[in-house]
Amino acid sequence: MLVTYLEASRDLCETDSILFGAVLTVCRIIGAKFPMAGRATQQSSAIPACRKRIEDRIAKARAFIGRLTSFRSGNNRPRVVRTVRMAFAGTNISLSQPDITQKLTERIDELKQKIAAWEKRIRRFSERSRRFNQNRLFQSDQKRLYKSLERPEVCGAGPGPDQADTVAFWRGLWSEPVNHSEGPLMEVVASQSASITPMDPVTITPEDVAEATTSALHEESIVQIAALAVPSTSSDVYESSSALKETEVKRTACNIEDQTSKKQCRKILENVCNLNKLPVSSEDDDPAKIERGVQVKIKSSEEEILEKKTKILKQKVARQTKTSLIATIKKYTAQSRPDSDG
Repeated sequence: MLVTYLEASRDLCETDSILFGAVLTVCRIIGAKFPMAGRATQQSSAIPACRKRIEDRIAKARAFIGRLTSFRSGNNRPRVVRTVRMAFAGTNISLSQPDITQKLTERIDELKQKIAAWEKRIRRFSERSRRFNQNRLFQSDQKRLYKSLERPEVCGAGPGPDQADTVAFWRGLWSEPVNHSEGPLMEVVASQSASITPMDPVTITPEDVAEATTSALHEESIVQIAALAVPSTSSDVYESSSALKETEVKRTACNIEDQTSKKQCRKILENVCNLNKLPVSSEDDDPAKIERGVQVKIKSSEEEILEKKTKILKQKVARQTKTSLIATIKKYTAQSRPDSDG
């Protein structure tokens, strides 16, 4: 048999293959064992055990999903039924229940959610392992890390583009006119805006700017008077009186007299008097009354402050006097005790 194959051999490579096959066949027949010097040692798997367990769970869950879907579509083969019973093991669900279709759907959805969670866990573990290996490689061999980050399919070492094609591309991108297709949209917008009356041109003069600025200052002055003329506590009385002195309420009242009418001045007076619970008479239309009322309020506030300061000073003097008397009594008592003992 070997002679037939050797005679049909046409070159040395075929003869070598025939002899190797014959020797291997004889060794298998007689059960001889010989070392495989040229074969590399079998390396262990680099996949972690936890990842392999999760992948096995995913494969098993996918098999269950396939069998459950097949059973739901009407496949009642014994192997399929046995797998369905394994999927519902540990539950009180029977295959003869009337709502078995709903239970099958719920079980399939539950398995799909588990598969999604397991796959997410694998992706998270892979990302963490990749970052860990890159950090360790960066500390040991940065050149090797940068080389591993290169993508040959993106930045290949092949021939570059033709220079003429590059010039033609950019010239066509920037030099040739472009026909826009917004014409129909502009016609629709123009037809919708045809019924709108155009606004008259507005001319802003220096007088308009001065009037707007004056009205703004007028409103700010009113707010300052209302805020300063209505103190809420004793500390606010002192602060408001000093603030009124610093801002010169008299000048503010004169400005209000120049800028507003008698009706506006009376309205300001009513607001101030309502906040201070003061009576308002019909004779208070004169803006000078406003200034007088504010000055009276300042004087009354100053008198209240002086009265409170006097009261506090008396209390402090009485407290100090009492403390000094107690200290003197204690001193004389301590001096008299040794004399009595002696």
